[in-house]
Amino acid sequence: MSGLRAEVEFRRPEFTLRAELAVAPGEVLAVLGPNGAGKSTLLSVLAGLLAPERGRIELDDGVVLDTDRGVGVPTHRRGVGLLAQSAMLFPNLTARENVAFGPRAAGVRRAAARAAADRWLSEVDAAGLADRRPGQLSGGQAQRVALARALAAEPRLLLLDEPLAALDVDAAPAMRGLLHKVLRQQGKPTVLVTHDVLDAVVLADRLVVLLDGSVVEQGPTRDVLARPREAFTARVAGLNLLPGTAREDGIAFGDIVVSGRVAEPVDGAEPAAAVFAPTAVAVHREPPRGSPRNAIPVRLAALEPRGDVVRVRGVVRGCSLAADVTPAAVADLGLVPDEEVWFVVKAAEVAIHPVSGGSSGA
Repeated sequence: MSGLRAEVEFRRPEFTLRAELAVAPGEVLAVLGPNGAGKSTLLSVLAGLLAPERGRIELDDGVVLDTDRGVGVPTHRRGVGLLAQSAMLFPNLTARENVAFGPRAAGVRRAAARAAADRWLSEVDAAGLADRRPGQLSGGQAQRVALARALAAEPRLLLLDEPLAALDVDAAPAMRGLLHKVLRQQGKPTVLVTHDVLDAVVLADRLVVLLDGSVVEQGPTRDVLARPREAFTARVAGLNLLPGTAREDGIAFGDIVVSGRVAEPVDGAEPAAAVFAPTAVAVHREPPRGSPRNAIPVRLAALEPRGDVVRVRGVVRGCSLAADVTPAAVADLGLVPDEEVWFVVKAAEVAIHPVSGGSSGA
């Protein structure tokens, strides 16, 4: 296939990275893992900033690395665009000049490069920032300009290295929503390194989990997070994810409607997810009457003691959900597996996010 195919092995004292990836054109692959797992090392190898001991990387059916044949295309010729935690804009250039830098470096005439810069600044909702220098931009504004700069160079591969990690709590949701929109429109393979499960939920079609330099889980984002096999994945997943179709103030999951607060912009009738913590869920034998809360019918799958609480796992239309309740509540309700109960959660505790990969449960 075209897109990205990579199989690499990178060694350093007391650490070895071994990874095999395939990312189709227009697909977003998220790489999740703890600090020291090898996430940024993997991006550096893909970009050509680090040379692995063994490996082969194909990009758009061309080979940019093959250690067996002695092929190693340098970074500036790989056609890779990078968006990192820091915007790394040229401080002496305006936003427009920063974005035009890539096309100009590729030989595009000045007028055409400026036109491309204006187009991409408009795409990332930063047209009004064109004449400002980086010192006049907020963190969120600078990241928008940096994204425009990465895309204006027309890369064959887009690498995102925790692009939201340095943003404050107000700027991050807006930038996450913008990335969701832009990445869906561009047809290049994208590899996203993140430590935030919400980045994977909103942006990624598929998810790879790295631990100690090795791929331990991979698959569609929803499947990996719903059925984690590793303790790390279960810990970071730690959230209920109910996929569906966006409505004005929530999602439709089959004939179930779940209301919540819209965390990032999402268009009506598009794939979206309701995200909420197990601690926000109450378990009822019957649906609460006359209540504005969300009530979701589930079939009990398991009861898992976790210190002071019991994690109650339920399944609805193939989707696994969890509620953390006290042992006393379990005893009072007489909960046993395979029974039908109701998971109830307040709308204020539910965040609505757009999702990639068509993971709708409608």
